[in-house]
Amino acid sequence: MPEHGAQGTEESKRGTGEDKPGTGEDKRGIEESKPGTEEDKQSFEEGEQGTEVGARTGATTPRSLTRTEAERRSALLAVERYDVTVDLTGLAAGPEVRCVSTVTFGCREPGAETFVDCAAQVLSATLNGVPLTPSGDGRIPLPSLAGRNVLRVESVQANTTAGEGVHKAVDPADGEVYVWMSFEPDEARFVWACFDQPDLKAPHAFTVTAPDAWTVTSNSGDPHVETLGAVRRWAFPDTPPLSPYNTVVNAGPFHEIRRESGGHDLGVLARRSLAAVLERDAEEIFTLTRQGLDFFAEMFGMPFPQRKYDQVFVPEYGGAMENYGCVTWADDFLRRSAPTPAERGLLAKVLLHELAHMWFGNIVTMRWWDDLWLNEAFAEFACNWAAERATSHTDAWAGHLAVGKLRAYLADQGPTSHPIRQPIEDVAQASTIFDAITYPKGASVLRQLMTYVGEAAFVAGMTAYFARHAWGTTTLQDLIEALSEAAGRDLDGWRTGWLETAGTDRLTLEREGDACVLVAEGPAGGPRPHALAVGVYARRGDGLERTALVKTEVHGARTPLELPLGGEAHLVLLNDDDLTFATTRPGHEDRETLLAAAHELPTAISRGVAVATVWDLLITGEATAAEAGRCVTAVLAAETSDAVIEPYLTLAADIADLWAPEPQRAGLTALVAAACRNLAQDPGRRQVALRGLARTATDPDDLARLQQYAGDGVDLHWRVLTRRAELGDTTADARAAALLDRDPDPDAWIRALTVRAALPDPAAKAEVWQRLAVDRAVPIAAVSQVATAFWRPGQDAVLAPYPQRFLDLVPHLFLGGMMPAMVFTSRLFPPYAVDAAFLTAARTAAEPTPPVVRTLLLDRADVVTRMLRTRAGAAGRA
Repeated sequence: MPEHGAQGTEESKRGTGEDKPGTGEDKRGIEESKPGTEEDKQSFEEGEQGTEVGARTGATTPRSLTRTEAERRSALLAVERYDVTVDLTGLAAGPEVRCVSTVTFGCREPGAETFVDCAAQVLSATLNGVPLTPSGDGRIPLPSLAGRNVLRVESVQANTTAGEGVHKAVDPADGEVYVWMSFEPDEARFVWACFDQPDLKAPHAFTVTAPDAWTVTSNSGDPHVETLGAVRRWAFPDTPPLSPYNTVVNAGPFHEIRRESGGHDLGVLARRSLAAVLERDAEEIFTLTRQGLDFFAEMFGMPFPQRKYDQVFVPEYGGAMENYGCVTWADDFLRRSAPTPAERGLLAKVLLHELAHMWFGNIVTMRWWDDLWLNEAFAEFACNWAAERATSHTDAWAGHLAVGKLRAYLADQGPTSHPIRQPIEDVAQASTIFDAITYPKGASVLRQLMTYVGEAAFVAGMTAYFARHAWGTTTLQDLIEALSEAAGRDLDGWRTGWLETAGTDRLTLEREGDACVLVAEGPAGGPRPHALAVGVYARRGDGLERTALVKTEVHGARTPLELPLGGEAHLVLLNDDDLTFATTRPGHEDRETLLAAAHELPTAISRGVAVATVWDLLITGEATAAEAGRCVTAVLAAETSDAVIEPYLTLAADIADLWAPEPQRAGLTALVAAACRNLAQDPGRRQVALRGLARTATDPDDLARLQQYAGDGVDLHWRVLTRRAELGDTTADARAAALLDRDPDPDAWIRALTVRAALPDPAAKAEVWQRLAVDRAVPIAAVSQVATAFWRPGQDAVLAPYPQRFLDLVPHLFLGGMMPAMVFTSRLFPPYAVDAAFLTAARTAAEPTPPVVRTLLLDRADVVTRMLRTRAGAAGRA
């Protein structure tokens, strides 16, 4: 999966999409849209807490599988195959999915007992013909195992609106029904019976019955389709050996486009109401897929072994999931207006991330969740590597630095920092590591490893790794052995420092005349080994020119550097080319130059390294918001890379909104608006610039000019209307109703709700909070968009009741599983109208919650504490 959103951007990557309401007759049915959450692939139930699902089902939460239980079951069993029949016909008019799971497996200790996972309602269960009784905790005991066993479980899942594993969505545009399944980390058990752990891999054969107008997709290609009256039966051939969480069934009356490319049958599918958008983007998706398949086949020494590869865009989903041969996407990645360069870059990187998972995660799978990084960090690394080397997105690593690494540097200095690889005692704990440390830090560390051993050795090690372990499961040691052999160097010290130690190293330059020393401090004891570069820059005309690039390795606290400083050296830039993961501090002589002249550096990467340094100075309280804001807006004025312009606009506006003291906020916001006006003079960047101006404009002339630029399009009109609402425009509701009437997007109701969320009006805030936070009527992919409009600076008086209302929600934040918990906890956490007492209360409230909620509450409390400190401490300084 990507950093999705859950990761807070994130994305970032990821918080601007519009999705559709769960129900409602059409897009205008704001009042009719139903409560409910949409689950991403990451959702799961946390059982060790002994909590209750309460209002949702009244049943005890299924138990979370522990490492000890998984190891015992793995040692005991050899799963031969799954034959799973799935009946989707009940979803056309009702909520039920019915399944029969037949599991054939061996037992290495005949007479022993174990259990199978099944958190759906069990209608019947037999083991070797003998009836079984579920234990009521999401498990069915399996007593007196034979040497070879056949388990048959018939189950029904009716919670397909707000439950785990399977979801039914109704398109408000035309009333059509779509269904998707998503199982990571252990949600297959909510749909059918299985041994739901990654190392018990087996072939799966799916037989799916669905309405005759529906298309069904699954992991393997070329199903046999039989028409049976008003339904069709889809019989899919056996998959290769897969973990249960890598399997999938999606269905609905999809619009489908197919292409033959390089011996592969490529398909893209989306709901019919988005057919025009899919047609617009299909060729770009096919091109990126072909480029990725070719690149990874070469780098990993193994072509993707299946002919068919589908990518299915579905409503009410979050992120994307790497199901073998059939990736599921949130359809907000199909932008309703022409995508910006950054949005196109994000599509490319997510596509390549999920494609890399075909090798890292599917063909070779982590044995247990402590090696999640073997999946996610490698996929995140590989998507940037492939984007830069094999596609038109050649500034992918600059974009990674501008988005992912900045989040990772912040997270890795927070209260819940953890090693990239750490012991995971149960699946509930695994939910806490789908984060910026596993994803962007992990990717950055792997890039550092490739630099450390050399790309040729890295590729040779990967080739050996896949040849040795295809269709099996591995641990960290398996990978380290393959890379060590290929590189001819001992990587044990690298492994301990980079993968098993939490925190971020800091690199500082000490200059005494022409003598330079690189001082490295580790979070615990000595620093990690680093392979990095140091750039020397001299002023040439209006800019800085690199006069030397010195590569070095760091193995201790102090590393002498031979830098050709001379009389013309103007700036020394640590970690030039961004080859390692470490925060940096310029020498005393360079601090002011870095802040004032970062925009004069000659490349997107060198400017990005400077911005990363300034960002770290801000979050640690060593720079003011005014210093950081001026630096980033100056970089924007000089930036030439489309991969980073939009992220830097977001960063600059965030610094003004979230980090600046009240007396300085208007001035910094005006700086961002000025940068947007400047960028808008370039026709190729006008769309991005106008979006940025719509967020920051306060001048009536700017707002009027934006309305003119918007023309017949609706996207910019929505953005301007949201800004007008934030500034107190009392006509916003009426304007939103008129715009909704002419917007063809089936999900446009969310944008109207976003406008209402921005209003500094008590009644509007109360209505939006109820729908967003209490009813959960907003699809998961759009929560960030609405929540960002709700929490606005300068509205503290009207927002005053909501920090306590957020605390009141804390016991319920885990309802729906991991992904809803991640999104609602992080996006609803208040950045305004709070004080130290609230943050203390939030930390206290975190203690009894499931691990994913507790971790995010502590992280958000830490970030907001940093913001408050900067707002207070910077007031009189810049």
